[in-house]
Amino acid sequence: MSRIKNLGMICFPNAKINLGLHILSKRTDGYHNIETVFYPVNNLCDALEIVPASEGKTTFSQTGIIVDGNPEDNLVLKAYYSLKEDYDLPEIAIYLRKQIPLGAGLGGGSSDAAFMIKLLNDFAGLNLSVEQMEMYAGKIGADCPFFIQNKPVFAEGTGTVFSPVAISLQSYHLTIIKPSVSVSTKEAYARVKPRRPAVSLKNIIRLPVTEWKNQLINDFEPGVFALYPEIEEIKERLYAEGALYASMTGSGSAVFGIFEKS
Repeated sequence: MSRIKNLGMICFPNAKINLGLHILSKRTDGYHNIETVFYPVNNLCDALEIVPASEGKTTFSQTGIIVDGNPEDNLVLKAYYSLKEDYDLPEIAIYLRKQIPLGAGLGGGSSDAAFMIKLLNDFAGLNLSVEQMEMYAGKIGADCPFFIQNKPVFAEGTGTVFSPVAISLQSYHLTIIKPSVSVSTKEAYARVKPRRPAVSLKNIIRLPVTEWKNQLINDFEPGVFALYPEIEEIKERLYAEGALYASMTGSGSAVFGIFEKS
């Protein structure tokens, strides 16, 4: 991340995948208690740049993948204005290039927001702690706090309570496929019956990757596959091509496969 503040700063918000995802129970606040392992995918990124505003007011511009809806609802702007409520932030021009597919379970929007918080912390010299940045990220979305530290974690609660997990996939090849369909998180949750598995994901994730196939489960898959059989077909094809493990990430629709490096 550049630190030449008078010329602006740029960063590259990365995607994530979920290694397993259990929906444990529905909460009284309408959210769900889950357990999952968040794993960063550092070679699939958006680009986010901020520079001092030339027009005297904050502006936002986006290129790349088209995002439907009002640009003012973008999570990057929500991150900016959330911090601006508490700090005297300068007016800036924000440039976002979207490369991470939408509606995919890859956390692109959440990553953009979290990286915006980190970018502003450096740009404006806010000196926020990791805990403070995670707090602001948590106001924006459940997946956002993960991207502050951006390292593999076991996540529980609503996905914002983290504990370290010793796992690395660097010795494997990771393939991610995003079909043309997108899955809404609300739709995915509506088709899940919460359950508490006999074995915690925290224990399953310690097994070798070669043993994950029948034990590391994403609870969203049955309901989503029933609606979108083409997503299940992608998972089956990845196994047919020799994947050691394949799964939908998050609530979909992207599917990843973990392969031995040739």
